Amino acid sequence: MEIRGRALVYGDKIDTDIIIPARYLVYTDPAILGQHAMEPLDPDFPKKAKGAIIIAGRAFGMGSSREQAATALKGAGVAAVVAESFARIFFRNAINTGLPVLQAPARGKVREGDEVLIRLEAGEVVNLTTGEVIKGKPLTGLALEILKAGGLVEYLKYIAKQQA
Repeated sequence: MEIRGRALVYGDKIDTDIIIPARYLVYTDPAILGQHAMEPLDPDFPKKAKGAIIIAGRAFGMGSSREQAATALKGAGVAAVVAESFARIFFRNAINTGLPVLQAPARGKVREGDEVLIRLEAGEVVNLTTGEVIKGKPLTGLALEILKAGGLVEYLKYIAKQQA
């Protein structure tokens, strides 16, 4: 599975309160959540998120276990998130909502606006602007299958159809 987009670069410890502030948790529509994604950190985020790949540092998605954080990023049109490390619950919520995530040390090697290609199975981030290939942790097994299906609900529908 390959994903291509332009980089939006952020730092360490981007918590779920930054990704989607608590006052918006009354909404369930991904598009509405996406309009408020990253609002405290980057008010223009929704305007530049469509098709973008977030490049971040350590502990992306730390904080609460709210699944709306991954939903908000997907609703804003984010193509994928690459971070040095993820909060475990955010990582799983992202997979379950169909938002591709990859653990790789890309921050500092990718600049804002660079064109990036992610190869999930290989665990690679290719900076198409500079040509540099950054090795990360490949995505495999059930997590990859769920992402390829478009998220957990779609994966379960597929499994149910296969068993019918």
